[in-house]
Amino acid sequence: MTAGPVPFGGVVDAGLTALLGAAVGSAATLGAAIVSGRAQTRSQHAQWARQHRRDAYVRYLGALHDRDIAMDAVIASLRPDEPDHDAVEALTDRFVSLAREVHRACEIVLLEGPAAVTDAAEHVTRASGALSHVVQRAAAYARAGDTVRKTEELARAAERERALYRTVKDFRLTARRTLDRVGG
Repeated sequence: MTAGPVPFGGVVDAGLTALLGAAVGSAATLGAAIVSGRAQTRSQHAQWARQHRRDAYVRYLGALHDRDIAMDAVIASLRPDEPDHDAVEALTDRFVSLAREVHRACEIVLLEGPAAVTDAAEHVTRASGALSHVVQRAAAYARAGDTVRKTEELARAAERERALYRTVKDFRLTARRTLDRVGG
């Protein structure tokens, strides 16, 4: 086997070798910088996405908390045998206003996802709706003067509150797990 021609009459030029070595080294450094830059960009994007999700989840939980306090006030106002209907109405209006805030906050959670979190949020929505319907019936019975049915609905409301609390707790846990997977 014969070797191919060597440039410059059989003598390898040291300058050319150095130049080729520098070019290979530069290409390797550039490749490493590109890979590192891409990894950093992905990491920054993941952190950005995590922060957006976290903000959405916090806003939703805050809106739920405010709405639940308003719901507790409505339930408390219905407890007397003869509730102050004007007070019940005012507290109910406040609750409805806060429920709209929960709905707005939930829409952002549904957009941010992922599916496990949106499913948990939908469970909260169903449990919250079930509680709201019971309280509305209790208020209607209170206006009609039917204390027996009002009392039954308030007992049912306590059960629905516990169910709602469990779904909110599940949402919180699912959201935390999601955020932990995205990166701490």
